[in-house]
Amino acid sequence: MKKAYRQAAKKFHPDLNPGNKSAEEKFKQVTAAFEVLSDPKKRKLYDELGPEAEKLGFDEKKAQAYRQWKSAGSPGMGGMPGMGGFDFDAQGVDLEDLLGQMFGQQRARGPRRGSDLQATVQVSLKEAITGTERNLEVDGRRVTVKIPAGVDTGTQVRAAGQGQKGPRGGASGDLLLEIEVLPHPLVRREGADLYLDLPVTVREALEGAQIRVPTFGGGGTVTLKPGSQSGTKLRLRGQGVPALRGGAAGDLYLVVQVKVPEGASEALRAAAKALDSGYAGDVRSGLTL
Repeated sequence: MKKAYRQAAKKFHPDLNPGNKSAEEKFKQVTAAFEVLSDPKKRKLYDELGPEAEKLGFDEKKAQAYRQWKSAGSPGMGGMPGMGGFDFDAQGVDLEDLLGQMFGQQRARGPRRGSDLQATVQVSLKEAITGTERNLEVDGRRVTVKIPAGVDTGTQVRAAGQGQKGPRGGASGDLLLEIEVLPHPLVRREGADLYLDLPVTVREALEGAQIRVPTFGGGGTVTLKPGSQSGTKLRLRGQGVPALRGGAAGDLYLVVQVKVPEGASEALRAAAKALDSGYAGDVRSGLTL
């Protein structure tokens, strides 16, 4: 194997192939393959886990965590901590197969699981809260993936068996979707809670009111108490982000914003002057730095 490696390394060495990006890439692949196959510990992990071993950095502790994760049933969401990805690229290279193809040393082996694939999928805040589906083109196949309610930016959704096909009839890998939730023009998300500015009239703020407000689930009603000021928070329980893995949903907070009328008619000026008498003192008396 060393002789074959030296021959291939010499053939593809960048110094002998100046400016040849293809040769440079093959040189890197050959070197990486030889490094794995010539290291007993790396070779052992690779024989057991295949391309997953490379993703785990040939780290035995991570490999043990991966074994436990797989034995637990490989949940459909979340994913293995620390396993980064690439947009619809194989997460790992079948180094032994690659080395065999280059050196003519391919050995007959049993089926092997295919590599996982990863892509980033953007969803709206509403889709993140209510759940949705995405139709994707993967390796020439149309794949429909369900995105559960409660996802957030960075959430990983796993579509089992939708990755690359396994060599020699092995099981297919998985498709891993990393979620990116797009910002909403009106609603702010803080963890499981949502915040929405609620415009109210001066009269509503003074006298109080029952106000109908929109929610991602339909709508709800909040009670505005008399004398409410801008910044007052009203809460609709359970109307926030649903829990991804069970538990109570977050809440929707309505942040009161008192809006003065537009325009400056004589009647409005008179009403504003009359309102001045209702203040107990200087409204900015406590404004110090």
